Amino acid sequence: MTGEVSSLPGVSALPVASASSAIGLYARKTAGFDERLAHTKQLLQQAWGQHGARLLQSTSLGAEDMVITALIAELQLPIAVATLDTGRLHPETLALLPQIEARYGIKAEVYAPVADAVVHFVRARGLDAMYESLALRKECCGIRKLEPLSRMLNGRSAWITGLRREQSANRAEVPDTELDAQGRVKVNALADWSWADVWYFISTFEVPYNVLHDQFMPSIGCAPCTRAIAVGEDFRAGRWWWEDENAKECGLHKAHSNEELKESGATA
Repeated sequence: MTGEVSSLPGVSALPVASASSAIGLYARKTAGFDERLAHTKQLLQQAWGQHGARLLQSTSLGAEDMVITALIAELQLPIAVATLDTGRLHPETLALLPQIEARYGIKAEVYAPVADAVVHFVRARGLDAMYESLALRKECCGIRKLEPLSRMLNGRSAWITGLRREQSANRAEVPDTELDAQGRVKVNALADWSWADVWYFISTFEVPYNVLHDQFMPSIGCAPCTRAIAVGEDFRAGRWWWEDENAKECGLHKAHSNEELKESGATA
């Protein structure tokens, strides 16, 4: 791996729930949770049955993705788990990798950007060029996220994400299953889950999570591009907060049209 973190911190104890922790603030069982959980398990089992070794979970190591990894382990599905190390992640995020291995016996694959491309960008544009314009921010995301993602998904026919409809207006109509821009099947295993559902599961099954969630960061990406949110802001308001609301995606989750999806037969 490359980046600002030279080594992974050791496995730490699970965060302790308190009134001010993410578990204390958000975890509660809501109506229909058991049905949503059963549906998610069915989606994961069906995806494995249809795609086998060509299926992968792409994890950001956020709360939703940690739930999915826990379910993959519970269901004993031999699904590969992979993440991107952009070189600008918080150390708290990377600290989850050894915890996943220790807890679930899953060694996540880690994909980093091409070092020469990063060096060229930083020398030409500056380390924090993403603040200067949308174009430069997207160029940075392209180098640090999109290119490594393309390598991660090479040879895969399907991937699993933690996208939820509740996360933002841009994701309000996320389906259970869709096609990505390359025509791969994308399984959004928690599409209909609420934030309360996510934290109820984490609390109930003692799932490791990023301690930055306890600091009002529901969506965690690269350190320079993530801040805590205020009461009333949507879940992704802390990502690229200096940009227009409609621009707040890095391109990882661009989808094909519903028409293309129906034609492919990739429906839930």
